[in-house]
Amino acid sequence: MLSDADRQKAADILMNAEKTRKQATQLSVTFPGITFEDAYAISTECAKRKMAAGAKLIGHKVGLTSKAMQQSSQIDEPDYGYLFDDMMVADGAKVPHENYCAPRVEVELAFILGKPLKGPGVGLTDVLRATEYVIPAIEIVDARLINPRKIFDTISDNGAAAGIVVGGRPVGPMDIDLRWVGGIMMRNSEIEETGLAAGVLGHPAMGVAWLANKLGAHGVALEAGHLVLAGSFTRVIWAQKGDTVRADFGTLGSISLQFV
Repeated sequence: MLSDADRQKAADILMNAEKTRKQATQLSVTFPGITFEDAYAISTECAKRKMAAGAKLIGHKVGLTSKAMQQSSQIDEPDYGYLFDDMMVADGAKVPHENYCAPRVEVELAFILGKPLKGPGVGLTDVLRATEYVIPAIEIVDARLINPRKIFDTISDNGAAAGIVVGGRPVGPMDIDLRWVGGIMMRNSEIEETGLAAGVLGHPAMGVAWLANKLGAHGVALEAGHLVLAGSFTRVIWAQKGDTVRADFGTLGSISLQFV
């Protein structure tokens, strides 16, 4: 386990990498004794610094929700990160590629909570009852640490959260079977990835339930009005300067953005 001083140094490294848009050496290399507890403490420290500087917490993201991703990361559960108001990107926006170190995108569903959720014991039906609506989303992920990264690097780096695009048609959480919502990710009009929301722990709401229980163990509740990205159900794709990426969600519509 790292000392508090080393955790602060790790947070300095991540904050500087995000500010300069230049990837830093992996924390798992710089601090070989790093643990899961350290990684979440570093992520939380960065979040506190951002909020102290004026950023508003608007929710959380859940990552590594597929068994394949968990196995490749050598863990047996998802991870989570913080979402802030300055991460929001308008549907159809042109975003400077230089705003990121190495941006990638993935397809998700965003749950907007109408009621607070706090674990332990939160299950599927609890999430559905607490959700005001669900809306299609694209998450921009941007690793501030170079490859090859270990799970400690990803968690410390706030799950690589960097941007959120929402749009299309919002739906009530029980108006449709969310498991069968499909997503098609296209780059420059060519299909890159496809998937079903059932790929997120069997049901996308289970990503939200996992998060509520994980945070609840530390006395933290998911707040009403907050947005939760429940986890990607396609593989992540790279976004180069000039690329237009578009995600189609069938009857729920589509969303897009361009990196310029």
